[in-house]
Amino acid sequence: MSRSVLALLALAALVVIGALVWMLTRPGAEEVPLDSEARLDSPYWSDADRLVDVDGVMARVRSEGPADAPVIVMVHGFSYSLESWDAWAADLSADYHVIRMDLPGHGLTGPDPQQRYSVPETVEFLGNLLDELDLEHVTLAGNSLGGLVSWRLAAERPELVDHLVLVAPGAYSINGVTEEPVAVPMGVSFYLTSAPEAMVAAASAGLFGDVSRMDPALPARVHALMNTPGVGQALVERLEVFTLPDPTADLARVQAPTLVMWGGRDVMIPVEQASRIAGDLPQAELVIYDDLGHVLHEEDSARTVADVRAFLAQ
Repeated sequence: MSRSVLALLALAALVVIGALVWMLTRPGAEEVPLDSEARLDSPYWSDADRLVDVDGVMARVRSEGPADAPVIVMVHGFSYSLESWDAWAADLSADYHVIRMDLPGHGLTGPDPQQRYSVPETVEFLGNLLDELDLEHVTLAGNSLGGLVSWRLAAERPELVDHLVLVAPGAYSINGVTEEPVAVPMGVSFYLTSAPEAMVAAASAGLFGDVSRMDPALPARVHALMNTPGVGQALVERLEVFTLPDPTADLARVQAPTLVMWGGRDVMIPVEQASRIAGDLPQAELVIYDDLGHVLHEEDSARTVADVRAFLAQ
């Protein structure tokens, strides 16, 4: 038997053992509180961050750029945090007021005390956050889960969203998820609550078309923020209520001009869905980057943000 096969078997055994340990020691449903001091002590807290109370969720919100400039709100994907948008924000904040947040159950926002993690509840959270910030007209940019939440908010509140930028957004059924959630595999639960940094690094690499483009600091950041008190369990709870009902009728309600961006090497959400969502949106422009993966805004920020600027300048 080759060494590579033995290594794979050893890794599989490690995952199974770890998952069994997780099952025997997993925390209960009660959320772990995350106090303000713990957030402020985090190396990922910045001077541009603040806490905003959104119906009992103390959300970490970061604001950058001219306060009187057009507003771009960026919404990250599942298990990530607002840092996912660092490169785009650094560029766009020269001319736009860029606002980012950690969604409930993510990053330094931490768990929702009321465990409101379904997609409709997350859409409501985002809308309430924008109301709390007194924003009346915004461009929404979202990746994956963040893209799903963004276009659904645009469908519900067309007067609020002037433009949409969707980076490999959720929409159609994947992994058997439809209008009903699916059971969370034991290995996924173990990964979200107990994975070592090396495992997070391997999973993160899969989001890139070319792993050499991944920021070497990304795995440590994702691992650290997934280990914020209560976050891992909250991510499991989000998957337990995650649904993807047929989006066709709701996509047709989106009035905002939309830029759909997709990586040709996306292994999370098939690139075949790109033309479908662009066709179901009333005003959509589609760009496919054959060499990029699921987090194309991180993998090639310069090329992709240039296309965003061109879209918004139209």
